[in-house]
Amino acid sequence: MTIVTVFRSRLRPGVEDAYREVADEMSRMVAAMPGFIDERFYLSDDGERVTIVRFADLESQRAWAEHPQHRAAQRRGRNEFYSWYYISVSEESYQRRFESSSAETTDRDRP
Repeated sequence: MTIVTVFRSRLRPGVEDAYREVADEMSRMVAAMPGFIDERFYLSDDGERVTIVRFADLESQRAWAEHPQHRAAQRRGRNEFYSWYYISVSEESYQRRFESSSAETTDRDRP
């Protein structure tokens, strides 16, 4: 069953450039992890950030959560980047998909 991690956060003022460097590196690393399915980022108008990462199974998700470089980035995030964050890890119990045959979509549009 797919494991879904939802990471909500808000950055401290003035850290965006340094944060982006670390976030880009973490995105490259997680995409190479066994069991990785996909990752999506969203930024709300009020500055809250949401990252959704899906893994094929809990073991894959745990391997990423405990990866030494990811752990170092987490520490740096707490010390330098985030004013707050919230993480939720859940097992997906239901999935449904719809694609209009008339809509143009790309792989980036698909979960």
